[in-house]
Amino acid sequence: MYDIEHCRCGEFGTHWEVCDTCSHMEKGYNSCRNRHCPGCNHIAQKRWVDARSNDLLPVSYHHCVFTLPHEFNPICQYNRRVMYDLLFEKSSETLLDFGHNPKRLGATIGFYGLLHTWGGKMWQHPHVHFITTAGGIAPDGHWVEPKYHSSFLFPVTALSNVFRAKFLEGLKEIHHKLKFPDNLSFLADPNTFSQWLYHEIPLEWVVFSKPPFKGPEEVVKYIGRYTHRCAISNNRIIAEKDGNIEFWFKNTKKDARWEITSLPVMTFMERFLYHVLPKHFHRIRYYGFLANGKARTNIESIRRDLAVETSKPAAPPEENRICPHCEQGNMITVLIIDGRGNVIVDETDLADPAAVMDTT
Repeated sequence: MYDIEHCRCGEFGTHWEVCDTCSHMEKGYNSCRNRHCPGCNHIAQKRWVDARSNDLLPVSYHHCVFTLPHEFNPICQYNRRVMYDLLFEKSSETLLDFGHNPKRLGATIGFYGLLHTWGGKMWQHPHVHFITTAGGIAPDGHWVEPKYHSSFLFPVTALSNVFRAKFLEGLKEIHHKLKFPDNLSFLADPNTFSQWLYHEIPLEWVVFSKPPFKGPEEVVKYIGRYTHRCAISNNRIIAEKDGNIEFWFKNTKKDARWEITSLPVMTFMERFLYHVLPKHFHRIRYYGFLANGKARTNIESIRRDLAVETSKPAAPPEENRICPHCEQGNMITVLIIDGRGNVIVDETDLADPAAVMDTT
């Protein structure tokens, strides 16, 4: 909260820009770059999307979503790292097992997951979005496509049942690591916890799978809206009136229609802070042949197998701000001072000033 409150207020330093045409100079304030800040991370998001664009294959891609039942929300609140790690682990295992199954595909698929923990009104709603290739690498190294890739990747009912079984079994194994709120303190007993899981937790879990994207380019446009998000963006907040915060939310019960709602200020802040992730927690993870360390080799191998030329990714064009004074030149960063008062003048430090400023 300290970072967000002081973002672009001078607490994290300043920077100066000069027009390369008319020499007009402006002073700006650095951003906090906290990953939960609604006003930051545009630069990080763009770079991530550019990197994924360079890794796209000429195959179909599917979007799968694995959601935890709301009965786990109190436990997630007290055990964020453990529960979210388990959600990633068991949902990814489910997809990998279905891919390795000879009756389904018989190959190793490639996918990455994005963790979201909120719903439209910032209530707790832990779920993982997976972008999955429709096909995978067979044991002999060749590319294999699923039989029904034009309509679905794997049947969602079967995915749901396997995911539920894997998650509940994993939850019992890590029971000793869990902390429980006072109203659920009785779950500290392993036997009681096991009975609670199989009597109170729903039998049907939500696993959603969308039809394949129209093309690889559509994947880039879609995932760009999901990465590096926080619980609410600035453009959704309308105003503060009489101690309440008014904001837009998407009502999924009414055809995803945008509506206005309000919350008391303290409730609004409390809900926002529910979604602050543990320190160093990775909310974007890679699996299958896209796993870190072997993704580049596997992608090049698949492109050779599909007879697709590997082109060197084009360097993204520099995005300099147009001078507001002459409206012809570009504003060039000439000086950056960090929050401790240290002057950054080294060329390597100034090579990427956007990462410090992030003024979007």
